[in-house]
Amino acid sequence: MSNTVSSFCLPVGLPIPVAEPDALSAPYWAGLRNNRLFVQRCDRCRTWQFGPEWLCHHCHAFDPNWTEIEPSGRIYSWERVWHPAHAALRQHGPYIAVLVELPHAGNVRMVGNLLGDPMQVVAIGADVEGMFEHHPESNPPYSLLQWQLRSDPQVIDN
Repeated sequence: MSNTVSSFCLPVGLPIPVAEPDALSAPYWAGLRNNRLFVQRCDRCRTWQFGPEWLCHHCHAFDPNWTEIEPSGRIYSWERVWHPAHAALRQHGPYIAVLVELPHAGNVRMVGNLLGDPMQVVAIGADVEGMFEHHPESNPPYSLLQWQLRSDPQVIDN
């Protein structure tokens, strides 16, 4: 069973992440609400890609499919953010933003937050697992994917 964050990691007041009006990313956001991670994969050339696009980055075939993958990867790059870009985050820094490489999806990469101590030591190549943060009380409801070091004993709900 996938892990969920036991408390909210982001403060109230941030913009609610929702699918674009054209619904291109809707399968991604719906998957997160169900503790599942989806990325696109082209049926024609089998290329993985993220973020969502209407066509394959490699062969230009239309409508790549959404494929469920394991929410785990490794840190490709990271940054400790000291000067948040959004007003709601001003009293919540520093925090760590990571670029996670997903080996179960052709090594595509996605950006996210690293949970835990914002002053923790972070190593390139460290294994991380996805943690789902649900906001059912929001209008509209949404979920986020956060990242946690595999060796981090942070309290989670299973």
